[in-house]
Amino acid sequence: MTGRTAKKEGREMFQKGVLAGRRVIELGSMIAAPFGTHILAELGAEVIKIEPPEGETTRHLVRGGPSGTFIAYNRGKKSLCLNLQAEDGQEAFRRLVAGADVVLHNLSPGAARKLGVTYETCSALNPKIVFCHIRGYGVGPMQEEIASNPVAEAATGVMYSNRVNGRPSRLGPSYLDQFAGCYAAIAVLAALLDEGGAAAQRNIEFGLYETGLHIAARDLVGVQLKSQLLGRAETEPSPEFAMPGYGAYETREGRWIYIVMLTDEHWRRFCRAVEVEAAADLATLRDRRRNRDRVEALVRDAVSRWDYDGLSKAMGAAGVGHTEVLSADRVLQAPQACDPRKFSEVPFSVYSFQSPDFPVPSCRDASPVGPPPLLGEQTRDVLAMLGYGSEQIEAMIIAGAAATPQAGKPLWAKATGGDLS
Repeated sequence: MTGRTAKKEGREMFQKGVLAGRRVIELGSMIAAPFGTHILAELGAEVIKIEPPEGETTRHLVRGGPSGTFIAYNRGKKSLCLNLQAEDGQEAFRRLVAGADVVLHNLSPGAARKLGVTYETCSALNPKIVFCHIRGYGVGPMQEEIASNPVAEAATGVMYSNRVNGRPSRLGPSYLDQFAGCYAAIAVLAALLDEGGAAAQRNIEFGLYETGLHIAARDLVGVQLKSQLLGRAETEPSPEFAMPGYGAYETREGRWIYIVMLTDEHWRRFCRAVEVEAAADLATLRDRRRNRDRVEALVRDAVSRWDYDGLSKAMGAAGVGHTEVLSADRVLQAPQACDPRKFSEVPFSVYSFQSPDFPVPSCRDASPVGPPPLLGEQTRDVLAMLGYGSEQIEAMIIAGAAATPQAGKPLWAKATGGDLS
């Protein structure tokens, strides 16, 4: 089967993901938990996102409305808007847990206990539940503390080496949040595969801090290596700083090309591609490091004499690893992104978005992707599925224990001159 459908017994069938039929409850905010359940949804699970009456944080980050984070990582989910501080809201939550396969959240430890979103509470309702809590910190002296992505970057060494004008700064994307979501999905899948395993395997708790430690393992081990070889702590430089000629360079018409220059063979291929002499005294990486300024000047000058398209063709023919440095508005226009298409069309409000898909198509649900839900869009349907009658549901909404979308309310404040910042 290729594309999105297969023929079976004369009927056109949509491919279903490996988690089809599984129900996941998400109590998530910002990125870590929503990203983890986004992956599970892409694999075919039904994700019911429980939101408080004011909605999840990323619903309100851009002109009072949903951000790119919300649209990208909450598409196709169902929104059940409950007040978990009300007894009726708690009762609905308990009913939902009783029939679910997974609960995944990133509430603070204190909030989780206050709202009853703990493994002990959920497993008492459903002994087979897979429970996953992404915390700020795992077990240890800081386990009750709150940590966000940049806090984890700062605590695990990432931020120290990433500086803007000399000031330690966070990376652009929230990579540790997203890695934590990936780890959560992996752990949930492992628990679902071993349904007869020990209860401890179904109680998954880990921190953004521990995620950051694991991601930083190469650098943390590298500094130990330098300490033992050189007798002093020395942070491993990034490849850009360690390898002359490795990085981004500007072409004649002002486009940027990123060149990978790791080996002596790469250097020889580059010289051949840009038609410059491969000087004998720059033949080895050690030679080029000793003459860093000269190499950098040579590469900058050589690249600046070419237009991007001609240079890309020459480098491709010579076997030099490279790509154009693209702005975000151009990424999904690239041929590799479009053929076959690596993203889905996601309608939302009066707009339409293109959102990249889970990158392993053989595992994911290839059914048409639904839009992100409005706040409480599936509240009535989910409560009815849990056995509530229409009068009970209406009473819960009137009492504030549950909520449905506000009819006619715009998602974003009207932009002036197209500005949604």
